[in-house]
Amino acid sequence: MTLALRVGGLTPLTTIDFPGRLAAVVFLQGCPWRCSYCQNPDLVAADARAAMSWDDVRAFLKRRRGLLDGVVFSGGEPTLQTGLGDAMQEVRELGFAVGLHSAGMYPDRLAKLLPSLDWIGLDVKAPQQEHDAITGVPGSGAKARASLAHVLRSGIAYECRTTWHAGLFALERLLALAQDLAGLGVTHWSVQGCRVDGQPQAVPAHAELIRLGERFSAFSLR
Repeated sequence: MTLALRVGGLTPLTTIDFPGRLAAVVFLQGCPWRCSYCQNPDLVAADARAAMSWDDVRAFLKRRRGLLDGVVFSGGEPTLQTGLGDAMQEVRELGFAVGLHSAGMYPDRLAKLLPSLDWIGLDVKAPQQEHDAITGVPGSGAKARASLAHVLRSGIAYECRTTWHAGLFALERLLALAQDLAGLGVTHWSVQGCRVDGQPQAVPAHAELIRLGERFSAFSLR
C-alpha cells in the first residue's frame, strides 16, 4: 500500500531524538504555525515537493531491522498529515518502537494516535498568554494545552520541551510556566535554547529556574 505521506527528509541514525533508543527520524512536510525560531523552516510549506516517498522510507526501514530500535516522526508538524496513523502502524509491524515530536496543534488527532506511540516529545511553546504571539495563530495556546492534557492522561512516556530566550517572553513568565506545568502534573520538562539571527543560543542557568526544575522528576537545560 502506498501512503499519501509527504516526507520532507530522513535522518538515518540518532541517539538523541528518542530517549534510550537508536532511532531514525522521518521528517514530515507542513506546519500551519509560524514560530520565528523554527528549527526546520524548509518543512513549513505543506505544498512543498516531497524529498522522498514513503515507499523509499519503508524500504530503508526494512533494511535496518535489527540495527535500529525505533522510528520518530517529526516535522514540520507530523499530525498535519492524515496518513500518519497508518505509517505508525507499518513501522510498528516492522518491529520498531514509535516516537513522535509534536506541538499539539491537533488535539483530537493526537488523542487517536497516542495508543500507537511509545514516546512523545511535546512542545510547550509558552505560557498561554504568549503562545498565540509566538505561533502567529489565534487559539493555538488552547489547542496545545488540550493536547498536553491528552498526553498526561495517556500514561505513555513523554517529555515536554520549551524553547526559550529572553526576546520571546520574560524570565518571570518562564518561571510561571514551570509552576503551571508542575501543578498540572508534568514530570518531564526540558528548556532548550533557540536560534537568534541564525545562531544557536544556550539557556542561561538561572538559579531560580534550576530550583523550580527540582519540582520535576526529570528536568534539563540544553
